[in-house]
Amino acid sequence: MKKIFTKTNFIKFVFITMVLSSVFVIIKMIEAPTVAPLNNPSIRVKSDYFLMLLQCILGTFAMLLPGFTEKRLKVSIPTNMIFVYSAFLYCAIYLGEVKNFYYRIPNWDIILHTFSGAMLGALGFTVISFLNKSEKVPVYLTPIFVSFFSFCFAVTAGVFWEFYEYTADGLLGTNMQKFRAEDGALFLGRHALTDTMTDLMVDCIGAFVMCVIGYMSIKYGKNWLEKLMFKHKNNVDSL
Repeated sequence: MKKIFTKTNFIKFVFITMVLSSVFVIIKMIEAPTVAPLNNPSIRVKSDYFLMLLQCILGTFAMLLPGFTEKRLKVSIPTNMIFVYSAFLYCAIYLGEVKNFYYRIPNWDIILHTFSGAMLGALGFTVISFLNKSEKVPVYLTPIFVSFFSFCFAVTAGVFWEFYEYTADGLLGTNMQKFRAEDGALFLGRHALTDTMTDLMVDCIGAFVMCVIGYMSIKYGKNWLEKLMFKHKNNVDSL
């Protein structure tokens, strides 16, 4: 019997989910009020659905990014890496935004930031591996430096994500940095910084764990990250 659930089918499923979610959000945005009524301040308004639509559209294009990268840079991205990437987008955008898991599931945001830190750490190993093997960039790096670069790569990406959240909150009136409660009440003092600082800390934790694994893999020749590493197309074709 042919398997229904495969990594490739899941990747296609996530892409279709992003497209259908965009249509669903447009309908909900048309029906939603512009301002929340006083008797139900936690109801989603048009601006909430606008952000959700933006996320779904970005998610749809993000699903096309691996294919574009393969053609543009002439690399082969392992199905395992695309599967992990797709799973993250599904959990962050569809479950997190559309299904409101950020509010319904305790620590959902923390789980995703930890996961993304580890995923970006693995991506950092791929980037430095390309430089380390490139004839145009003749550099030969130690395992500790490769791991350090990957850690910095992941954490820097996390910082830029917080820049994005801060900008979206300022321009669109959203609550991506969780500086107010679901009913609209503003947090004060350190409480208002809790979400941002927690996100950055768990980004670091996820990246650190992945970089330790990567270091051990390189140091002792274990190839634990091999199934997540990008490969040059000419290397793949020669196999």
